Amino acid sequence: MSPRIPKPRIPTPPAVKPPAPRRKRHHGIRTRIAGGSLLIAMVVSLAAGLIINGQLERIVRDGTISALHSDSSPYVFALQTRPNDELTGPGLATLIAVVAPDGSSPVFSLPTSLASRMTQIAANESVAIVEANGSHYILDSTPVDVEGETWHVVAGRDVDEETTVLVQMRLLLVGSFALLVLVLGAGAWLLTTVSLAPVTRLRVSAQTLSETSTDELLPVSRADDEIAQLAGTLNDLIERLRASAARERQIVSDASHELRTPLAILRTQLELARAEASSVEQLVADIEGAEHSAARLSSLVTSLLELSQIEAANLPGSATAAELDAEAAEAVERAGFGDGVSVTYRSRIGAMSGAAHFPVRAEDFGRVVDNITSNALQAMRSAAPASVVPVVVTLEVGEVMLRLSVKDSAGGLDPDFEPRALERFSRAADTRANAHGAGLGLAIVAAIVKNAGGGVELRNRPGVGLEVIVTFSVSGR
Repeated sequence: MSPRIPKPRIPTPPAVKPPAPRRKRHHGIRTRIAGGSLLIAMVVSLAAGLIINGQLERIVRDGTISALHSDSSPYVFALQTRPNDELTGPGLATLIAVVAPDGSSPVFSLPTSLASRMTQIAANESVAIVEANGSHYILDSTPVDVEGETWHVVAGRDVDEETTVLVQMRLLLVGSFALLVLVLGAGAWLLTTVSLAPVTRLRVSAQTLSETSTDELLPVSRADDEIAQLAGTLNDLIERLRASAARERQIVSDASHELRTPLAILRTQLELARAEASSVEQLVADIEGAEHSAARLSSLVTSLLELSQIEAANLPGSATAAELDAEAAEAVERAGFGDGVSVTYRSRIGAMSGAAHFPVRAEDFGRVVDNITSNALQAMRSAAPASVVPVVVTLEVGEVMLRLSVKDSAGGLDPDFEPRALERFSRAADTRANAHGAGLGLAIVAAIVKNAGGGVELRNRPGVGLEVIVTFSVSGR
């Protein structure tokens, strides 16, 4: 068997890296404004130049005709006043021909090639351009009545004279417009540079703010112009973003603080149940305590998620007064299932107000009633001695306003705590001591009402009770 000869390996050519796409060049605002101004100035100058050139041609032609009349006037005057006198020749470079009725020309300084055509030219009696010896002449024929016979005085000018004047005037016109366009372009560039200087300062300031942690804002010029208004709007946006970031940091901090305690308790209870449970009863008690802590954690996390969803969604809602009334009645019925304190519901809806729409969803309104009523019931149960006065929930609907009132007689709030009652994780000292709630109920109420454009009012009567009032305006007002 013959030895097997391996095939030669063909080296693979290196992959050719495709050229990087060329970045599209973008021109700045200053270049676009100055270039646009220059282009507009050129277009306007061209249009104006064409119009002015037409006017110049008319003016020069009118001047030529006036000059022809001036050249003819001495001979017209001589024929009219001294027809029998001999006519003298014209001055140097003056083109004149006097044509007698018989076709003869006692005075003739026009090009000789026009002599044979003078009778026809004279009879035209209007301005005409004729060619002679390779040049063009503009001729004007003026008829003169001499003793009943018609003579003609024909004056002429070389058209090149008009062309020379027009060329000089056109050069002056083009130079003037070119200078004007350049001045306008340079002026637009300078004005744009000066106008955009505040924008450059804003950009530099914004870059500085983005790279450093500071409470400063963008500089706002004293001039109440568009750039100053832009800076003011951006400052409002920066303040809102900072407030949002601060709220996020605060909620993380508060949530961490609130979650730490029940987690530590839950861990301790589970460790005790594992290590020190001496009987089944003790083990069951420890597990029940752990379940209570887990339920508190679940309630806290659920409330945090609910609050975050409310603040993030900001979706408009709508419900009629009748739907809100039904939702409030169901919320009061749910609250009445507890032991101890009773809840009374009063509904006052006008005959024409039941179909009125309000900018809040029915389920969100029910959540508002649930949270406020739960807080009132918890306060009533914590009051000593226990009060027999029920919590009163009142819904009033008028032509333009809905008013929800939840009133208790649990002694009211501590005046020092009242300003913070609607904040996240805010709880009165006695509530914290009893470990009741996470301080998110009224915060959820405030978020729902704010998204719907309503208002929350706390009427605190220390030693007597608290009344929480929520109001919504009719949609479209």
